Amino acid sequence: MSTRNFTRNTFLTVLLISISLFLNEGIKAQTDAMFTKYMFNSLTTNPAYAGSKENMILNVLHRTQWLGIKGAPHTQTFTIHSPLKGFDRLGLGFNLINQNVGTSRTTTANLSYAYRIRFGKDAKAGTLAIGMQGGITNWRANLKNINIYSETDEAFSEEFPSYWLPNFGMGIYYYSKHFFMGASSPNILEHDLRKLDVTTDRNARTIRHYYFNVGGAIPLKGEDLVFKPMLLVKNAGILSRFKNEDDPYNSYNTPTEFSADVSFFIRETLWIGTSFRSSIEKFIGEKSSFDSVDIWAAYHAPKGLIIGLAYDYTLTELQQPSKVSFEVMVGYNFDVSTPKAYSPRYF
Repeated sequence: MSTRNFTRNTFLTVLLISISLFLNEGIKAQTDAMFTKYMFNSLTTNPAYAGSKENMILNVLHRTQWLGIKGAPHTQTFTIHSPLKGFDRLGLGFNLINQNVGTSRTTTANLSYAYRIRFGKDAKAGTLAIGMQGGITNWRANLKNINIYSETDEAFSEEFPSYWLPNFGMGIYYYSKHFFMGASSPNILEHDLRKLDVTTDRNARTIRHYYFNVGGAIPLKGEDLVFKPMLLVKNAGILSRFKNEDDPYNSYNTPTEFSADVSFFIRETLWIGTSFRSSIEKFIGEKSSFDSVDIWAAYHAPKGLIIGLAYDYTLTELQQPSKVSFEVMVGYNFDVSTPKAYSPRYF
């Protein structure tokens, strides 16, 4: 099914079926989760990515963080995006991010829109995409089985608190055949999760995240062997409206995280790579720690199917109870009629 044959009805049908599957299975999530194979669900962090593959792409990804630790994050994402038939400059996308962390559970749904500006008709010419998204998050918690210090603590008076949190995000994404660069903030609004009638010094809040990524594709042996270095930088709270460094309970000192990836794309079929995740603060002398060393692979099967796996080896103090995090990804490229030899896309 090529882009030219793709219709809005097809997009909406797949979208509605996918929403039903996620809701019926009761999968949970949290916004701004961490991923090793972020390059396969870029739409969750940057709405400008919508439609950038020039055909409809569908991806489902599951991540288990810190295997063996009770209450550790378990995350699922679903993304689908495509250019709009008859409107080559426009891209549409939809994503679900679901996660369960301890007693808290969240489900986020976003619709994305991207406007693309091409700088030439040649396949190697670059494209600048400007994207926006809007959506809603349902945050909920199960406090029924928590052992609390005071049975009369007002903060725990409601056993199953639930909040609906609207949000919107923005991003830019430049890409050509051998280079890409993007910057985004997928959830710009920040929310206070405290009950309005409860006074407490410790606050539960959603904090704005910022993402910047850059990468390239360097042919070493034509299209049969391509070297792909990539870098992702993520920061949370640097411009937060809640930030108050004079108050220890409201001072967000989250390190600026980065993930450096090197990989090889072999015969346009097998993609294997390794990455190192840490913080910038670690390398300028501030207190922080290395996070993980990761290996991953993706197989582009015939007829558009994509299967991927990732394995993280933990380098933090959590190594004692859990050395491992892992991800599993399944995707589908609906443009199976286009010959691989025609302007292969690396991003």
